[in-house]
Amino acid sequence: MERYGHILRSYDIKPSYTRLLIYQYLKEHKNHPTADEIYQSIQQNIPTLSKTTVYNTLHLFIKKHLATMIMMDETETRYDLITKPHAHFKCMSCSKIYDVAVDVEQFSVEGLSDYVVNDAQLLYRGICPKCQA
Repeated sequence: MERYGHILRSYDIKPSYTRLLIYQYLKEHKNHPTADEIYQSIQQNIPTLSKTTVYNTLHLFIKKHLATMIMMDETETRYDLITKPHAHFKCMSCSKIYDVAVDVEQFSVEGLSDYVVNDAQLLYRGICPKCQA
C-alpha cells in the first residue's frame, strides 16, 4: 500500500484509505471493471463506503490522468489504469474486454484539423478466440 500511496502522490492525489483501495483494485483487476464492481469489492473493507465516493475517486483519477474511462456503450462505463493510447475488444459472447495495441503513428483520421480532440476511443466488438473454440 505504501507503494500505491507514492504513486497517488506522484499524480498530486492525497492517498486516503479509500483511494488506495480503489487504486489497488484497478491495479490488481485488469478486467476493466465498472464502478459497481469496484464498489461491491471494496465495500467489504469499508462498510460505510458510498457509490458516490467510488465515482468521485474514479473521476479524480481520470482528471489527474491516472486512469481512463471507457465507454463501452451508452449504458456501460468501465475504468482502466492504462492511459497510453490503445484500443479495446469486447467479446459479445463472454463479455470479456481485452486491451488491443494500436500504432497511433499509423492511425490516420481525416477531417479533424479544425477541432480540439480531448478524448478518442477505439472499440472492437466480436467473438474472442476462447469463445470461438
